[in-house]
Amino acid sequence: MNEPPADAALPRSPELMNANETGLLVVDAQEKLLAVVPDAERIVWNCRRLLDAATVLGVARAGTEQYPEKLGGLAAPLAERLDPLASKLTFSCGECGEIFRRWRDDGLYRVLVCGIETHVCIQQTAFDLLADGWLVYVAVDAVGTRHPIDHEAALCRMESAGVVLTTTEAAMFEWCRVAGTPEFKQISALAKETAPNN
Repeated sequence: MNEPPADAALPRSPELMNANETGLLVVDAQEKLLAVVPDAERIVWNCRRLLDAATVLGVARAGTEQYPEKLGGLAAPLAERLDPLASKLTFSCGECGEIFRRWRDDGLYRVLVCGIETHVCIQQTAFDLLADGWLVYVAVDAVGTRHPIDHEAALCRMESAGVVLTTTEAAMFEWCRVAGTPEFKQISALAKETAPNN
């Protein structure tokens, strides 16, 4: 039996996200909805950092807006990084099937979800993605809602169903994988940004 050399690297865990197999989905982080979410500034900041990291590392990205005719557009720092945006009426982003068909055609099978609200559009999207066979991740510091009880209950329910809970920085460094590259320097700069005061 041929054994690998003693200094051979371990295989990468299937629990970890890789840039070339993951899509970033920014869900309904619209100004009118954000106006009633207590930690909205932090959520937008983390969603924006995820989008910037995705751009640096070549991660596929997409965004949705819930009933934009009534609820307005995505927050400006996010909208300027996402084009085009998918419009929907259902709470779940499952209505925007073209996003997921395109990603699957490109060989993606993981989705990292961020945006609002945790217990409505995030949760319903996560469940529909699980049902469609995706590996689903939620950045807990890049989602939120009006009431803490709804946020916490939704995170518990999603995790019990198989959604992987993570954070913005954990996701960025998983995509990056290695230090010492020009990309790492940009990811490190994103990680060192000062969080907004809420």
